[in-house]
Amino acid sequence: MATNPKKYSLNRKIYQSRSHESLTNFTDTMLRVKDPQRSSKAFSVSQSPSSYLIMWPVKYYEMLGMKQINKIENPDAKFDLYFLAYDSPKSLSGDQHWTGRQGVLELTHNYGTEKDESFKVANGNSDPGKGFGHICISVDAIQAACQRIEEAGYKFQKKLTDGRMRHIAFALDPDGYWVEIIAFNPVDKTEDVKETDPGTYRFNHSMIRVKDHEKSLKFYQDIMGMSLIRTSENESNGFNLYFLAYPGDDAVPKDSANGVSPTAEREGLLELTWNYGTEKDANFKYHNGNDEPQGFGHICIAVDDLDAACKRFEEKGVNWKKKLTDGRMKNIAFVLDPDGYWIEVIQNEKMKRTSNW
Repeated sequence: MATNPKKYSLNRKIYQSRSHESLTNFTDTMLRVKDPQRSSKAFSVSQSPSSYLIMWPVKYYEMLGMKQINKIENPDAKFDLYFLAYDSPKSLSGDQHWTGRQGVLELTHNYGTEKDESFKVANGNSDPGKGFGHICISVDAIQAACQRIEEAGYKFQKKLTDGRMRHIAFALDPDGYWVEIIAFNPVDKTEDVKETDPGTYRFNHSMIRVKDHEKSLKFYQDIMGMSLIRTSENESNGFNLYFLAYPGDDAVPKDSANGVSPTAEREGLLELTWNYGTEKDANFKYHNGNDEPQGFGHICIAVDDLDAACKRFEEKGVNWKKKLTDGRMKNIAFVLDPDGYWIEVIQNEKMKRTSNW
């Protein structure tokens, strides 16, 4: 499908100006992986999946167009962190420090899991371990994008042709995490398109399930400073979806084309899924991903002033998993949301340089 360079240039300028206006970014989502070489590194997006399969092992996320933009090795603690994001000239936040971006995927590898045949991460979509749902990638031509994933030999939880919802698909990554595929172009206009450009893709959102939507919405808006930019009510199926982001509803279209979310071209969205009635069950609890069985780890926000932000959180009476003053790592904190999910808080190094990462 032909792309419009002026369109992507304009979107990137708008995104970067928003980043300066907003003091906080929803920077990354962390997932534990069994084998990082199987999950992270990959091939040039210009190569075809078939030639790629012949040449070297499948490397999933860069097959989806992402690029490894940083790696933090922690041999003393026996884990490494891999940071991936869209970084092409058509991406929204390329050429920025990773803490100043939105839409970063952090893969955590604990040494030795790749050699343990019995090790398996919890993808968050079945018990025990149900809580985190998926990450979502928005693409230019969804039919061609899904065909490309299938030709590369990957499995789907839901293909485009499955069920009634013919405008979304769910691919499975090597660890079984769900990757939702949505379109930022009308699906009826891309039915006959045979090519897809991964350089235009977006890491659109991450989804977590919440017990009480009112408590969670209040927390993420009043405490974390996010804005509710879209709500999808599904009364017949007994659930609602709430999409939050920084810096709010600035320039978000109100109308949706066929099969296109009005927020599909954005990055850095958090989707809260509320299943009706869970808030009334005193014993109901979602899994935070950090208790056993482990999988999803946390979401991460980057702030303009880490000390000031943590002081404000303290004044707001948040529950802490780790304060800045706890432990050896004085450059990160972890806040707990109403469901016990971990929210990492770090310094946006684009605004104030404090750490060499």
